[in-house]
Amino acid sequence: MFSPLRLSMAAVCAAGLGISALGAHASMGNTATTFGILPTDIASAQGLSLFNSQVSATYYNPAFLVRDPRGELTAGLFHAEHELRVDSQGGFNAPTREGDVLNDTPSQQVLIGMKTDLSSVTKYNTPFYLGFIAGVEKFGQEMLAFESGESEEGQFFTYDRQPLFLNIGGGLTLWRGIDVGASVRVTLHAEAALSTDTTLGGTTSRERLEVSAKPVLRPILGVNVNWGETFCSHTPCWMENLDTALVYKGYSNTRTKVDARAIIPETLGGDGLLLAIRTIDSFQPEIVTAGAQYQFGRARVALSGEFQRWSRLEREFEGDTIKSRANIEFRDIFIPRIGAEYRVNDMLSVSTGLAYEESPLKSTRTENINYLDNDRIIVGFGGALEIANPPVLAFPLRLDFGYQYHHLRDRDFIISGTRSSDGEPYEELVTADGDVHVVAGSITIKF
Repeated sequence: MFSPLRLSMAAVCAAGLGISALGAHASMGNTATTFGILPTDIASAQGLSLFNSQVSATYYNPAFLVRDPRGELTAGLFHAEHELRVDSQGGFNAPTREGDVLNDTPSQQVLIGMKTDLSSVTKYNTPFYLGFIAGVEKFGQEMLAFESGESEEGQFFTYDRQPLFLNIGGGLTLWRGIDVGASVRVTLHAEAALSTDTTLGGTTSRERLEVSAKPVLRPILGVNVNWGETFCSHTPCWMENLDTALVYKGYSNTRTKVDARAIIPETLGGDGLLLAIRTIDSFQPEIVTAGAQYQFGRARVALSGEFQRWSRLEREFEGDTIKSRANIEFRDIFIPRIGAEYRVNDMLSVSTGLAYEESPLKSTRTENINYLDNDRIIVGFGGALEIANPPVLAFPLRLDFGYQYHHLRDRDFIISGTRSSDGEPYEELVTADGDVHVVAGSITIKF
């Protein structure tokens, strides 16, 4: 006898096989914008990132790769500990909650980067610096963390495990004091195709699964000006200690397409039951960042502001099979940052930073998807130790440490939708908040 329930179960099973081949949990954030790449970026809450000559400049400001002529090889570890909470204010038919911690899944990445001067392989005397950096989740074991779906309890928009981070680019001096750079961020667009014969009981046969992923390149352009070198090349002046920078980053996302076909001979003929899923994850908006840095003897202070164009994500979600029905609204945001560094002596330096990030999620009710996101205050501190003549090694060695804390400010949301178990509607008023602790360390060989 025909059973709609069994038919649905078989269809969902077929689609689920396609998605499970692609990975597990993730978020709409990415390592570089949510936390920072290297310990220096994390310690300064990205306040010094526009003016960091380490290999992470490949992402934040490729023009600043020029500022340190030495090559470098960097390896690092990154651990972000989340405690993201919801406090129920009441409702009807609300899902059962076990405690108030909704998400405590850590993000754990291994990072590797390299920077080198390629002028020796050209016929020109102008130095050209190439940088490359990559981050892989779960300490190198998970390249494509991904999950996209509805949630009856609510799901945080920004935090969780992060997908592969990959960036490559270079910088050169255009004219005295004026440096330019360009790089690309690499994201993956994955496709999966599944076909199978199945019975009403869910037993499958003649399965065929094809999974592929192609790289998608998004541009990053940067320019840096040292005003003293540009306008005071022959006489000393106060502008020698002033740097300004402007950087543009194109939008990017991780996208997945799943096409599944289930043929059930007892009930369907022809092409069978077709399922198509299109969904995106780890979206990065267009970002324009401008900042200035001034050197005060042993200390330097940097101010920067980021404009992030999140409103584009509304259009992206219109083609998302899972999220299009939730009518999610976003807003463009501006993020101010301040960072400072003090060089204690020739070996040791310490840094700190502060940032305030407004949530790009405008909607407080996103039915069935139930996104949660908060405004947050970010503070960091850390240090670096550079050893000019380390044992064994023939080159200088740099050790970095960074800590960052995120305080998620209270924000109210309405959790609503239809329960998958019995089809009954539910609605609940909740207050979301949380804390995030980030620690990172790296080791760099300068050559």
